[in-house]
Amino acid sequence: MGFADDHLIPLVDEGLGNSAYLLDLGDGRALAVDASRDLRALRAAARRRGLSVAYAADTHLHADFLSGAVQLAHESGATVLASAAGKRAFPHRGLADGEEVDLGGLRLRALATPGHTDEHLAFLLLDGSREIGVFTGGSLIVDSAARTDLLGAERTQELARAQYHSLRRLAVLPEETAVWPTHGAGSFCSAPPGAERTTTIGAQKRGNPLLAAPDEDAFVARLVASLGSYPAYFARLSKANRRGPAVLAGTPPLPALDAEHVRRLLADGGQIVDVRPAAEYATGHIAGALSIPLRAQFAIWLGWLLPDTAPLVFVIGDGQEAEEVVWQAYKIGYERLAGHLAGGMPAWRAAGGAEVTTAFLAADRAPDGPYLDVRQEAEYAAGHVPGALHLELGDLAAHAADAPAGAVVACGHGERAMTAASLLERAGHSGVTVLNGGPAEYAAAHGTKLDATKGGAR
Repeated sequence: MGFADDHLIPLVDEGLGNSAYLLDLGDGRALAVDASRDLRALRAAARRRGLSVAYAADTHLHADFLSGAVQLAHESGATVLASAAGKRAFPHRGLADGEEVDLGGLRLRALATPGHTDEHLAFLLLDGSREIGVFTGGSLIVDSAARTDLLGAERTQELARAQYHSLRRLAVLPEETAVWPTHGAGSFCSAPPGAERTTTIGAQKRGNPLLAAPDEDAFVARLVASLGSYPAYFARLSKANRRGPAVLAGTPPLPALDAEHVRRLLADGGQIVDVRPAAEYATGHIAGALSIPLRAQFAIWLGWLLPDTAPLVFVIGDGQEAEEVVWQAYKIGYERLAGHLAGGMPAWRAAGGAEVTTAFLAADRAPDGPYLDVRQEAEYAAGHVPGALHLELGDLAAHAADAPAGAVVACGHGERAMTAASLLERAGHSGVTVLNGGPAEYAAAHGTKLDATKGGAR
């Protein structure tokens, strides 16, 4: 077994597509790297090993989640390690390029690796003179590099050029050096699909298409061409992380609200989010409720589709945990959680509340009407129903008028499509059908084959 097998605990957030790391320093202390504000998994891992977090390192000012470093400093006295160039407004040890931190035998060396952000650092872990591994954050990731457009379109090319030099700086490390990125498959910070979340310098020199680019211009062209859309809330969180998230005393509450209280909140501008599975939402929901099923990706769509300024009320189904709703919301800075509907939809009905339904049909029962595909561009381009109209879910609210009447709304399985249908219903559409399945099932049931061209997009 290698060093990582004995000492490194990756903590994967499947919804955000990210990995945090807990490094056992061998003396009852630990280093946490890129931990999010939702520290439940990290705390559990530390308890299992009897560890106290002595250091909390952030590779960059994260845009996709609030950092847990400030909370760890409060809870265990952890020293926060981060780039001095980040100008964070809370106590931390600001590191410059090449500066080292003695972890008690092991050392952590800061490597300036701008590109994903201006102040980005990679952290090289050393045992004596041996390079064990490098926490690369959003610089070198498995078979790619993280996006460079989060600071505005006008800086995308400049930061892509910085990313080129950062990756080549890392590529000179010994080939056996482990690479421990933060962003991985499923991240909107531009990780390609794939099961691998860690790698080595040698594997990336052999297999990363960006490292294979013949020159800087080719690298920039490849990286920029890979950039898809990303959630709206990304524009807010790097500033929040520079200020430092508020320290929390346990899990914030999500009060139970009766039907009349919910009605008053909605009348005063509150938003209602139904987190039940798509099939349950379809059978009856409150008019105007946004369907966002409570699953790994819940935070992404909450942050993409709703403002963080409106009070939020949740409809929760049997077997779903209010605590999960709270932490998914809080890790992306959504703190105006008014509560949840006490007793769920049965209580709403009992109080005389009106409800509406949405057709949720398998492919062989779905009509032949216009087909609206709400997946991401890369998914759509890989194969879609011929003649489909393509509107990404994140753009749909702004372009609801472009959706055809009586559309079959579809994604890969049905969850995002139900969210899309709820947005269309809020915009006044009726007669919407949601496909319980994906394009392959629909094409097979309707006697056609998938198209891989880019026609049909808005």
